[in-house]
Amino acid sequence: MESALEELIGVPLSVFLGLTVVVMGFAAYVTGQALANTWKPVWHVVIYATLLGLGDRFLGFALFEGELLSLTGYLIDAAVLVAIALVGYRLNLARKMVRQYPWLYQRTGPFNWRRKPGAE
Repeated sequence: MESALEELIGVPLSVFLGLTVVVMGFAAYVTGQALANTWKPVWHVVIYATLLGLGDRFLGFALFEGELLSLTGYLIDAAVLVAIALVGYRLNLARKMVRQYPWLYQRTGPFNWRRKPGAE
C-alpha cells in the first residue's frame, strides 16, 4: 500500500532519495558549478535544472515503474534539483569571485563575498 508521500511524488521514497536526490542531485550540482564557471546568469540554472527534472521523471518511470505524468512528482523533483543546482552555482560563484579578484573581494561565508574596505 502506497503512502500519501509516495502517491504525491509518483515513485517509492527510496527511489526518490536515490535517483532524484543522489544521482540527479549530483548532476544538478555540477551543472550549477559549470554554469558559474562560465559566468552564465542564474536563470540558466533554473532552466537546466528543470530539464534535469524531466530526465529524472523519465528514469523513475523507465527503471522503477514510477508514474511518468505526475505533475506533483515533477514539480517536487524539479524544485529539489533547482535548489541543489543553485547551491552549486552560488558556492562556485563566491569561490570564483574571491579567487579571481582577490584585491577587490573577500569571502563573508560559503555563499557570499563583499568588497574589501578601500577597494575601488
